[in-house]
Amino acid sequence: MDDIDRANDQAQYLLDVALHSNRRVPSNCVSAQFCEDCDEAIPLLRQQIIEGCETCVHCQGLREARR
Repeated sequence: MDDIDRANDQAQYLLDVALHSNRRVPSNCVSAQFCEDCDEAIPLLRQQIIEGCETCVHCQGLREARR
C-alpha cells in the first residue's frame, strides 16, 4: 500500500464518519420536550411532525447556519 492508497483510505474514513454523524436520529425516536440548546419548550406540533427533534425552530436554524 502506498501513500496515495493510505490518503484515499483516510479520506473515505473521514467521509464515512461525517455521514454517520448526520444520521444520528433513528426513526420512531421520541422528540425532546425542551430544546437542548436554550431549554425553551418545543411546541407539541413540532415534536409530533419532526420525530426525534432535539431543538426549537430558532436553535435548529442556528445549528444549520453554522454548518
